[in-house]
Amino acid sequence: MPKGLKSFFKQELVLYKEKLARGHLREAWRHLERAHVLGQPYPYQHSEAHWLMLRFGFMIKDWTEIRGQILRLFVGGVKSFVGKVPVGNTGGANVPPLLPMEIPEDLKVIIDRFKK
Repeated sequence: MPKGLKSFFKQELVLYKEKLARGHLREAWRHLERAHVLGQPYPYQHSEAHWLMLRFGFMIKDWTEIRGQILRLFVGGVKSFVGKVPVGNTGGANVPPLLPMEIPEDLKVIIDRFKK
């Protein structure tokens, strides 16, 4: 992951942790999804986003999310490595894992600045 893009990815994770610490679960999850979109093309960051989503699933005792994240952890990093990710997918078990999705405009601008 390019250094400049990594700072945006890490910022989303910081915001996730801040919202989580305050008990704002919906907002925390939204930042995990945004981190996933930014990290998706990069195996390490993609896997990191899914790992945090799995931990979040355990924290809220959401068995659908837990199962979905276990599957995504096994496949997601490999898909990034071979360049076959569904662009824009937010990464949660509430969306099909292979469904491309619209990237939020602010993230699109960031991603375009650091294209591989």
